[in-house]
Amino acid sequence: MADGGQAVVPGPPPRPPGLSKAGVETPGARAERAASRLDNVIHQRVRLGIAAALAAEEPLAFTDLKRLLDVTDGNLSVHLRKLEDAGYVSCSKSFQRRRPLTRYRLTPEGRGALESYLSHMEFLINAARAAGDA
Repeated sequence: MADGGQAVVPGPPPRPPGLSKAGVETPGARAERAASRLDNVIHQRVRLGIAAALAAEEPLAFTDLKRLLDVTDGNLSVHLRKLEDAGYVSCSKSFQRRRPLTRYRLTPEGRGALESYLSHMEFLINAARAAGDA
């Protein structure tokens, strides 16, 4: 009993974050959930550039990727290795006029990861536009 002899009636339980009064997920919560599901392997700028370039044209040589993305050999190598380790790109090595030639292709897993990433980004962009219109 509260002071004065009155019984304390508990109020409704607090609403979980991200839900409206009607219990519906808010657009901001949906966008936050989508952002948390972004693929960190592809999300990095250089790796996204590699995946996008390979999706547009395959195969691409190491030197082509280096020129397109304007990165150093070492930087490109590290990012390609990360994508290879994730199974997103494959590499083939050969020789052309006695010079080594390394070519890269996007794997089916890599293409699927890129499509998923782009869908998530499209959702986030649309959510941001909708929030700006509100």
